[in-house]
Amino acid sequence: MRIDVITLCPKIVEAASGEGILKQAIKKGLLRLFIHQLRDYAKDKHRTVDDRPYGGGPGMVLKCEPIFDAMEAIGYDKEKDTVVFPSPSGLPFSQKLAASLASKQRLIFICGQYEGVDQRVIDQLVDLEICIGDYILSNGTIATLVIIDSVVRLIPGVLGNENSVLDESFKDMLLEAPQYTRPRKFRDWEVPEVLLSGNHKAISTWRKRLAEEKTEKFRKDLWEAKKKETQYESD
Repeated sequence: MRIDVITLCPKIVEAASGEGILKQAIKKGLLRLFIHQLRDYAKDKHRTVDDRPYGGGPGMVLKCEPIFDAMEAIGYDKEKDTVVFPSPSGLPFSQKLAASLASKQRLIFICGQYEGVDQRVIDQLVDLEICIGDYILSNGTIATLVIIDSVVRLIPGVLGNENSVLDESFKDMLLEAPQYTRPRKFRDWEVPEVLLSGNHKAISTWRKRLAEEKTEKFRKDLWEAKKKETQYESD
């Protein structure tokens, strides 16, 4: 997969690319990551990429010209590439959406900043606006990294144990069941006996029950969606 990031904060992405999953993916040749400083595509001596919004209002808005110029310079192909813009107006990010993006050959992220981006960028370039949550960040580069990390780990071969992807939180819209490791007893707290039984069927049943209880308690939205899906499948 190839990922391009157009941003005013390239060092944030550079730092992340040298750690963890992104570093592994790049080292294995499964990810090609290109980071582009938006100011490099400004045409004035001050490298201006923003301006006051028409109609008034606080803050500054990212201009069309440098973004379009950047897209053309990096070889953007409207027919083949998927352009993502992290935005509060976007679709809620989910594991299902991450899996969909992981199947793409090339993703291009346009990172917003200040009060947003000229709407013509969204109308003419962006394929998908994505919201990672109902809160405010200082810039879109941080949100972009969240999406990239979630997507890259789903590329076949990136993780050492492929089965770990299949058994994580949000599988079947359920949170992951509690996990335990050595020691068997720590202070007065012991590992549940069922996990020591060697009975894989019993362990699977236990984990599913605990996952359902945990989801119902902490994520009622997921639990209700799970019930609706189950009802739909039974009908």
